[in-house]
Amino acid sequence: MKAQFISDPLTESIPTPSLSSLPSDGELLDAYSQAVVSTVRQAGPAVLHIQARSGKRGGGGTGSGFLISPDGFLMTNSHVVHGADALRAQTPDGREVRAEMIGDDPDTDLAILRIDLPELHHLRFAGSERITVGQIAVAIGNPLGLDNTVTAGIVSALGRTFPARTGRLIDNVLQTDAALNPGNSGGPLLNTRGEVIGVNTAIIPAAQGISFAIGSKTAEFIASWLIKEGRIRRGYIGVAGQDIAIHERVARFHNLRQRSGILVHTIQPDSAASESGVEVNDILIWLDHEELRSIHELHRLLVLRESNLKSRLTILRKNQIVHLWITPREQLH
Repeated sequence: MKAQFISDPLTESIPTPSLSSLPSDGELLDAYSQAVVSTVRQAGPAVLHIQARSGKRGGGGTGSGFLISPDGFLMTNSHVVHGADALRAQTPDGREVRAEMIGDDPDTDLAILRIDLPELHHLRFAGSERITVGQIAVAIGNPLGLDNTVTAGIVSALGRTFPARTGRLIDNVLQTDAALNPGNSGGPLLNTRGEVIGVNTAIIPAAQGISFAIGSKTAEFIASWLIKEGRIRRGYIGVAGQDIAIHERVARFHNLRQRSGILVHTIQPDSAASESGVEVNDILIWLDHEELRSIHELHRLLVLRESNLKSRLTILRKNQIVHLWITPREQLH
């Protein structure tokens, strides 16, 4: 039997496209996919697998980390490496090396390690002004021991707060819907420029699409002090809050140069803040003569200034300026 090709009279005269006219793989990717692929290519080589061993029976765990300098400094979560007797790091190209603990700050759940290897690729931190709700967020890490795993989503919210293992509240945390699992801890959350916008830290096990990362500004600040001194000398006043804009009319009425402050939403019992008279919904604007335009500014001042020294805290309470006396207390780990 002789076979016969069946064609539609309307299409049989249309020439078959040549291979050269077919779209390339790059053209087949939509803009979202191209952004994620580009981010992974830029940042992937700097993301490491961290192994922490502790105890005589070889207990411990694993997590992720990322290089922040060409000379081997890397950042991870404190809960990944805290109390470990031995630390190892593995690069994406398979090189494994001992990692040295440089500094650990359980209050922000961040730690700095260092490795000694040549030809290291490192990441840069994004400025906090570049982070907006709805932007693409790419997470790279080693969940459940599966190396170099990539997930992507968006930044769902800014200014979240959650407790560190020490009980201290970590402020200005990013919320994302990029999927995270055990082992992602300490890995970077990235923008499409390949810059670090956060350090992946926690999930809500009972929820879907809710993950948290410590913001880049906090991470960069803590990294600089851990590298310099190996620990954080921190004054503590006992509040948790978020950055908030000050209404233009209120700022002009009080001749304020700043247009933002810190809205207090939690006060720790028996803390310096509770004893000084700080109340929920107060807006912190000055510590002595230093402006408190953001939570980062407060953290910076509490690290740099001498603890247990009485200071004047200026607040906006129901649009009125109130001055309080407060004595930050030192906390060391």
